[in-house]
Formats: sequence, C-alpha cells, structure tokens
Amino acid sequence: MGRSHTVLYLAQTGGGAGGLTPILMIALLFGVMYFMMIRPQQKRRREAEAMQKGLAAGDEVVTIGGLYGTVTGVDDDTVLLEVAPGVQTRYARPAIARVVTRAESTEPTSEPVTGDADAVKE
Repeated sequence: MGRSHTVLYLAQTGGGAGGLTPILMIALLFGVMYFMMIRPQQKRRREAEAMQKGLAAGDEVVTIGGLYGTVTGVDDDTVLLEVAPGVQTRYARPAIARVVTRAESTEPTSEPVTGDADAVKE
C-alpha cells in the first residue's frame, strides 16, 4: 500500500506547470494585440500629426469630410482653405485628412531665369 501513495503523490505534483500556462497565454495574447493593433495605430497618429504640422500655404488638401481645398493660411490650431475662387473656410488642423499635392517650393532653382521667354525666340 505504500507504493500506491507514492504514485498518487506524483500524479498530483505533475500538474504544477499547468497553472502557469494560462498566464503565459494571456501575456502572449496581450503582446500580439500590442504589436498588431496598438503600435501601428500610434505610428499612424504620429504621421498624421507630422503632416498637419507641415501644412503650408498652397498645399492642396482633403478634409475628413472629403472636401478638397487649397491652404491659404495656417494658424496654431486652424487652417484656412480656399474651396472655390474667393471662398475661404476655416478648419481645425485635425480635420485635414491628407495632402493631395504640396505647394511648389520657393527655393531658388539651379538655373537662373533671365529675361522674357518671348525675347529669347526673336
């Protein structure tokens, strides 16, 4: 009978690692959720904030409502858009969904422009 008690004792202590498995599975689930959902969302938010901070006059943009317009002025919290000739509306910066085209840069080109193009043809 002493032998049956030993077998019973070994069977009871063998399940000790089974209590750790559910905790590891939950931790693994949270890790996967972080890398698949939370981290990419934070990256998109940072990119959107950088795009909104980089707005300049002349940029053609689309608002979150789908309205196309050209940036005519930028303030700390607002953006002034021209949606039709002579029609300007003010929007909050976060309302700008994306930039369609950037304004032409005002940096000097490598070729200096001299005179009129028609004068060269004569």
